[in-house]
Amino acid sequence: MVPLNDCQRIGVGLVGFGLFFVLFGMLLYFDSVLLAFGNILFLSGLVFIIGFRRTFTFFFQRPKLKGTSFFMGGVLIVLMRWPLLGMLLEAYGFITLFRSDPRLLALPDLSLLQLLQKVGDSSSMV
Repeated sequence: MVPLNDCQRIGVGLVGFGLFFVLFGMLLYFDSVLLAFGNILFLSGLVFIIGFRRTFTFFFQRPKLKGTSFFMGGVLIVLMRWPLLGMLLEAYGFITLFRSDPRLLALPDLSLLQLLQKVGDSSSMV
């Protein structure tokens, strides 16, 4: 595993809670408060993980401005309590942002095979 400092650990927690609140908000028929809270937690967690400068340079590269504008516009529309339209814009922006680079920024490269091997190595029944 890649060692994480305390700030990055906090960021991982914020991103996890952000994704939880977004999924829970979608489960509860697009509850705008939960979606907005999830968006804010996700973006702040991203800043904690990779830093403010790298987050800013990732989102505001010239080829990614279209995806950034749709994603941030979707966040803004969710904050204005139009959750369905905002989530559609966010999804399109997210797909457009990560279409050219499928790796999630510069996060540690963890594959599903490595995870399954690590789980399979533990022989504890409890």
